Amino acid sequence: MNQNSNKNGFAHNILFYAIIFFCIMAGIYAFFGGSSSSDSQKPLTQSEFVKQLKRGEVKTVQLQPTNGVYKVEGTYKHAQTTRNNETVGFSFGNNKAATTRHFETTVLASDSTLAQIQTAADKTKTKLSTKEEQNNGLWSSLLVSILPLVILVFFFYMMMGQAGGRGGRGGIMNVGKTKAKPSDPKQNKVRFDDVAGEEEEKQELVEVVEFLKNPKKYTRLGARMPAGVLLEGPPGTGKTLLAKAVAGEAGVPFYSISGSDFVEMFVGVGASRVRDLFDQAKKSAPSIIFIDEIDAVGRRRGNGQGGGHDEREQTLNQLLVEMDGFNGDEGVIVMAATNRSDVLDPALLRPGRFDRKVLVGRPDVKGREAILRVHAKNKPLATDVDLKLIAKQTPGFVGADLENLLNEAALLAARRNKDQIDSLDVDEAEDRVIAGPAKRDRVISKQERETVAYHEAGHTIVGLVLNDARVVHKVTIVPRGRAGGYAIMLPREDQMLMSKKNAEEQIAGLMGGRAAEEIIFKSQSSGASNDFEQATQIARSMVTQYGMSDKIGPVELQSSGAVFTGQGFDQSPYSQQTAAIVDEEIRRILMEGHEQALHIIETHREQHKLIAEALLKYETLDEKQILSLYQNGTMPEDAVEEAESDQHAASFEEAKQALEARENERAQAYDDQNDASDHGDETASDAATPANDDKPE
Repeated sequence: MNQNSNKNGFAHNILFYAIIFFCIMAGIYAFFGGSSSSDSQKPLTQSEFVKQLKRGEVKTVQLQPTNGVYKVEGTYKHAQTTRNNETVGFSFGNNKAATTRHFETTVLASDSTLAQIQTAADKTKTKLSTKEEQNNGLWSSLLVSILPLVILVFFFYMMMGQAGGRGGRGGIMNVGKTKAKPSDPKQNKVRFDDVAGEEEEKQELVEVVEFLKNPKKYTRLGARMPAGVLLEGPPGTGKTLLAKAVAGEAGVPFYSISGSDFVEMFVGVGASRVRDLFDQAKKSAPSIIFIDEIDAVGRRRGNGQGGGHDEREQTLNQLLVEMDGFNGDEGVIVMAATNRSDVLDPALLRPGRFDRKVLVGRPDVKGREAILRVHAKNKPLATDVDLKLIAKQTPGFVGADLENLLNEAALLAARRNKDQIDSLDVDEAEDRVIAGPAKRDRVISKQERETVAYHEAGHTIVGLVLNDARVVHKVTIVPRGRAGGYAIMLPREDQMLMSKKNAEEQIAGLMGGRAAEEIIFKSQSSGASNDFEQATQIARSMVTQYGMSDKIGPVELQSSGAVFTGQGFDQSPYSQQTAAIVDEEIRRILMEGHEQALHIIETHREQHKLIAEALLKYETLDEKQILSLYQNGTMPEDAVEEAESDQHAASFEEAKQALEARENERAQAYDDQNDASDHGDETASDAATPANDDKPE
């Protein structure tokens, strides 16, 4: 989008300058070349002028010496007829007849010619005058001939400046200059305290800061400063924030640039910008160069994809040369961030270039709680908001996800005209971040609604029975995003490893929806497509990566980045016979999970029916309600049935008023529940929050 707009803007600028240039040229030509008006001067030859003078048709004559001849200008006694093609200058009209009283010509500067003119003027009593020679004739001719060329060069320079301004700094002549500007150390307020949940990563970078602040502490022991630090991790884990924190703690100039900023349409620009960037950093040493998304220029060379991009490889070669040229005393450290280190060139990762590789992974439950506390500093939270509980409910979330979660909660609280963010806002924000906003007004048939309810109840029952590793947190049949309903299964604790039993239980839980449809309705629907996709992915990883198949054995058959780096296109990673065995093993694992789900639902028909009917009635069930139905067969006593909203098209104001009314009712019910809890009403305190149109799923 931005690239197209830049191209259009450049084309519009060229058109604008071209129009202005032609207008100025036309004005100059019309001004210096004459005009085609009815009072223009009629050009004559010397013989015609003498004949008209002798016939007495001329009223006045003026002679002016000019470059060895006499320039003659005069007026007629009566207007003469002429045509536009006889006039001198630029004409926009057609060749039609016109009248004029003026004429011009040139005569030889000889005594006989002047005597002839003087005699004829005396005989016809024509007024004859002379004018001294002008000395600026040469300059006028030079101005007329050179000025258009000067204007042309000026507009060409302006247009090239517009083209270079998008690709480089300050026009086409500076296109090879880097666009990275050092940030003022005083303006960088980011410190290590602002980076939570990454304590080990910060310890790795503390040495970099200490080296920049006190290099003698290390050089006296023979240590050299690391040439580069590579931050690797999934998107949103805080790699760029860590780099800013290092620059803020060290108090040194910080050059930040993206990997894609090096490569432009001009050949050699990338390498030139790399040289200029390192030259500037060395002049202001000690300093830090941060290259975000370095995989844009640091991809493995010679993979044969895209026809070979010599410009990108030249940029990478220059980067390798600059990083290898450090002597250790220049005080420049290169930091880079990427989420695909497997595609980087091996020469870029060797010691001497990127000496230290820091893995910035997903935070654990303790790190997520610390990140939530950092982002909650400027947000008024109610007393019922437990950040530790939120951290347990958000496994797999990175720092960007947690910041977005609290921001969504703040937006919901502002929409509901609250002064604080309470647990209801956070609960709804979790569902929004995971699955998107609720679509309660969607019209769903009774049969489809029952299918979704029993489908999600099937996931829930299997998850409740096979609960060694995962716990059912919430189940809903309210559509969100593209999902008609979903069940949230959270791990009991953060896991770095996945056992074979855990993988098989996850597959059985994913098969619970289809198994319930086959048992209850004796049919199959498309609602299980995403379940099959996830289950197949887990089963394939078990066979090809984790070595959890007896027939295949402990062999890795699939690399996570081979195809992405251009490897493996010419040949299959394994034979056709092995591929057939892999497909057979994946199908076996999926069918075993499906049979296990069928057995669990058959043996728990009553609990499955209770949960499905509760979903049809309340639409959303939380963990306490699900456990109460599974263990006791009843819902908590204070569960309130959701009132059905009117199905009609609403304007913006009507929708806003309806939303505020629902939120007020919900807040009032929540306050009543807290009041009952304060007065010792154990039933109310143990019950779930009432469900209504804006109840989080």
